[in-house]
Amino acid sequence: MTTQTPAVPKDGQRTAPDEPVGALVAQLTNDVSRLVRDELQLAKAELKDKGKEAGLGVGLFGGAGAFAFYGLGALIATAIIGLSYAVPAWLAALIVTLLLFAIAGVAALLGKRHVSQATPPVPERAVHGVHDDLEALKGHQPEGKNA
Repeated sequence: MTTQTPAVPKDGQRTAPDEPVGALVAQLTNDVSRLVRDELQLAKAELKDKGKEAGLGVGLFGGAGAFAFYGLGALIATAIIGLSYAVPAWLAALIVTLLLFAIAGVAALLGKRHVSQATPPVPERAVHGVHDDLEALKGHQPEGKNA
C-alpha cells in the first residue's frame, strides 16, 4: 500500500488533501501570478542585456561608418593626386570636385523622387478598403462599384 504525500509548492506550504476547492483555486491563482511576475522579471533582465549588446553594436557600426567616411576622403585625395600627373593640381581638384557635385545632384534628384512617391505616409488603398468595408456593413454600395 502506497501513501500519497501532498504536493509541496515552491513556497513550502503544504496543501491538505481535503482543502476546499476555493482555497486551491486561490492558491493556483497566486502561483500563476507569481510565475507571470517571475517570467516578466526574467524578460526585463534579458531585454536589458540585449539592449546593452545592441547599443555596443550600434556604436561599433557608427565608428565603422566614420572610418569609411575618412577612407572615402583619402580616396578622393588620391584621385586628385593621381589626376594631377596629367593636368595641373588645381585642375585635378576642380575636376574631382565637379564630379562629386554631379554625383550628389543625381542622388538628390533620385532621393526627391522616391520621397515624393512615398508621401503622404498614409496607406491610402487600405484606408479606402476599410471605408468600403464599413459602407458594405452599413448596407451601402461603395462608390464606383456596381453589382
